[in-house]
Amino acid sequence: MVGVTVLIASAVGARETNEIERLQRELRELREKMQSLEEKLNYAATNTTSPAPLEANRPTPASAPATPAKVWSPSDPLRVGRGGVYADLGLVGTFAVGGSTAKDIEGGTQLGGHDPNQNGFTVQGVEMNLQGAVDPYLRGNANLLFSVDSGGESFLELEEAWLETVTLPGDLQVRAGQLLSAFGRVNTQHPHTWGFVDAPLVNGRFLGADGLRNPGVRLSWLAPTPFYSELVLGIQDSHGETAAGFRSDGHTHAGTVGDQLPFGYRHAENDRGVRHVTDLLFTPRYVVSFDLTDEQTLVLGASGAFGPNASGSRGDTVTQIYGVDLYWKWKPARAHAGFPFVSFQAEALVRRYQLGEFDWDEQGNGGDADGDGFVDAGCLTEATGLTPAVLARETVTDYGAYAQLLYGFRRGWVGGLRLDYVAGERAAYERAGLLLADGTGGGTPLGRDPHRDARWRLSPNLTWYPTEFSKFRLQYNYDDRRARGRDHSVWLQFEFLLGAHAAHQF
Repeated sequence: MVGVTVLIASAVGARETNEIERLQRELRELREKMQSLEEKLNYAATNTTSPAPLEANRPTPASAPATPAKVWSPSDPLRVGRGGVYADLGLVGTFAVGGSTAKDIEGGTQLGGHDPNQNGFTVQGVEMNLQGAVDPYLRGNANLLFSVDSGGESFLELEEAWLETVTLPGDLQVRAGQLLSAFGRVNTQHPHTWGFVDAPLVNGRFLGADGLRNPGVRLSWLAPTPFYSELVLGIQDSHGETAAGFRSDGHTHAGTVGDQLPFGYRHAENDRGVRHVTDLLFTPRYVVSFDLTDEQTLVLGASGAFGPNASGSRGDTVTQIYGVDLYWKWKPARAHAGFPFVSFQAEALVRRYQLGEFDWDEQGNGGDADGDGFVDAGCLTEATGLTPAVLARETVTDYGAYAQLLYGFRRGWVGGLRLDYVAGERAAYERAGLLLADGTGGGTPLGRDPHRDARWRLSPNLTWYPTEFSKFRLQYNYDDRRARGRDHSVWLQFEFLLGAHAAHQF
């Protein structure tokens, strides 16, 4: 019992490293071991052939008070099973109400798939989480999310579902299934753990509306250093909407003329499939954590994402994304229930995207499928408007970052401020004077690709946690999009938590 107490004290002390997932895993392992010991003790007690002590056979005095039943708390596990094999159930509902001056909220001002997506009410997500021990060697986790898009269509998606080892030697761990890629800080977090109503712009633009996630496997190694040091390598499928920027079908969405064109002004229709291991998605990450003082912790990380994309006609192009991240937190020794505190978080990303050769005369008819003598509407043409455009192979570079500050100034109250910025270097296809044909010999001039053009956002917010099981967040967004102008948005988010989900991190 002394060893267990020491381990628990160690886990609590390590919380200052802010590696919540690692600590949760260690605590779950301890709980599983305790439950296994309890089962053995119960079995021994009910199957022993030894005579019971006389004291144990004495009836309980009538005056002895009965043990009061434990009152259920919203944070208590909704448990299925018992002993060493079990599943804890949790439910988190996140909603928003508000509005924006923008006409293209979903996919326009708001790039995240779980962001507020329309004027009025948004179901950002109702997420059910199941987690627990599968057997003495494996534990499992699954996150099922229900949401509603801006068109009112309901959908259910599997965010995560994986098995993870708990007994490998050498501080190694393997996770396999449907995984959130270990890239940066925000990509691995579920929306209800964010410090803001919406996802950072750079995450939405580079990693996709739903984040970077796909079926695969992840290997992690906790290095034997005097400070926290972990190396992670993920190998996953590289296609689909959850692998935006790789073997996906482009980034088009409803909006203005430029928005209706695919990323790089090339149709992503050349998915070569998986013919070699290099056609998969690789996501290495390294993270370290230091206690600067008894009251300050610093976490540094570096990530990469490398895989093929479907641009051009030959299907041999690749995407490379590099990222660095930083997290710093101050919490004084006099803090009570996590307050007061100050935290600062930032991520910076760079993407190098190879665009392949592409001929807009895809049918070989000069772009005139209806035979009226003009290039058909919707086809991209050279500056003259007379012939379909032929785009050469090139590599484009985009970059972006966000920085956010949170200040827990009193118990239950947190003020926040975030600054986002994304941009891209001007590419050859953007300088070529291309036109989007109108079918009558003319067309609309195209310049900067709206999927790569510069924009920035400033977002102050205020969050109130009545308890650790609910929250209310008011946020204002000031958006400046070079090609669209400026927009103002106000969102009120409200959320509740039931069951075994981890409490909000104050």
